[in-house]
Amino acid sequence: MSAGSAKRKLLEVIKKLSADAPLEDAIERLVLLAKTERGLAEHDAGQGVDHAEAKRRLLR
Repeated sequence: MSAGSAKRKLLEVIKKLSADAPLEDAIERLVLLAKTERGLAEHDAGQGVDHAEAKRRLLR
């Protein structure tokens, strides 16, 4: 993700928060965004697991 793209996504997340949202809400959403981006990048690189394997891991 380019720096401009990252900044745009950060601003989108922040704009969607309510005016009285605590800082913790912003941090939670930014962490979720970062983890989602990392997961998508891993998937695109062929490092993901298929649905059946993910389900098996979650049911342990």
